[in-house]
Amino acid sequence: MLIKLKDKNKLIVDEFIFKCCIGKKGLTNFKKEGDLKTPKGTFNLGSLFYKYKADIKHSSLKKIKIKRNMGWCNDVKSKQYNKLVEISKEESLEKLFRKDYKYDLMIPIEYNYKKVVANKGSAIFLHLTKNYNGTAGCIALKKRDFLIMIKILDKRNQILIN
Repeated sequence: MLIKLKDKNKLIVDEFIFKCCIGKKGLTNFKKEGDLKTPKGTFNLGSLFYKYKADIKHSSLKKIKIKRNMGWCNDVKSKQYNKLVEISKEESLEKLFRKDYKYDLMIPIEYNYKKVVANKGSAIFLHLTKNYNGTAGCIALKKRDFLIMIKILDKRNQILIN
């Protein structure tokens, strides 16, 4: 199934149209680390990361429980750039186990993923929002919509961002 971002604020999944938000500075063909833009293109989706098991019981996606020591490396000088890592003091990273709700449910968008290029952007996710304020480059949905979406998705999904 191909998920489509439409008009910068709608995510089309099968027959559903969900309100969403994207990077604070819009879309780009030339993503750079920290530019607050969402990359354009067609990308695979990764596993479903979750904080609370009750939220994910109706999803067929591969699931990964978020642990306190998990992070996503955004250190452009690291060999682990744009990869899931254990939290360390040596690298800059995005903590996945957060005090807020944003990553209670999260799916990595596999942008800059297979052949990683430093400073081309990292930690691009589908995640949660409560207010639709712009993100740092991710796509965010309300929890109710995210829960519907993960019931529809399977491991072969791609997302088209244009």
